[in-house]
Amino acid sequence: MQSENRFFDDLAKMVNGIAGTVAGAGREAEAAMRDRAKEFVGRMDFVSREEFEAVKQMAATARAEAEALKARLDKLEGANKPAAAPKAAAKTAPAKPAAKPAARKPKS
Repeated sequence: MQSENRFFDDLAKMVNGIAGTVAGAGREAEAAMRDRAKEFVGRMDFVSREEFEAVKQMAATARAEAEALKARLDKLEGANKPAAAPKAAAKTAPAKPAAKPAARKPKS
């Protein structure tokens, strides 16, 4: 049975229109707040997750390269130490004692 009363039809249309308007305003408010939050974070010099992960990977690579170079340097220094040992021993041999200065006679 169809209602002859147009009042309720108009009221339903008006409520639907208001609901759509409120939903649209909510989406706009959310977008505006998101933009303001991004501006706020941007002013604080935060970095994005992608930038952080890229720098983290670069640091890990640099650390691995530094450790490899350190191991290589230790290996090279270890190879040079036995050859340098006789030279070092010659340098540490006791030197001749210095001549004692002549004693002065006290003046009378």
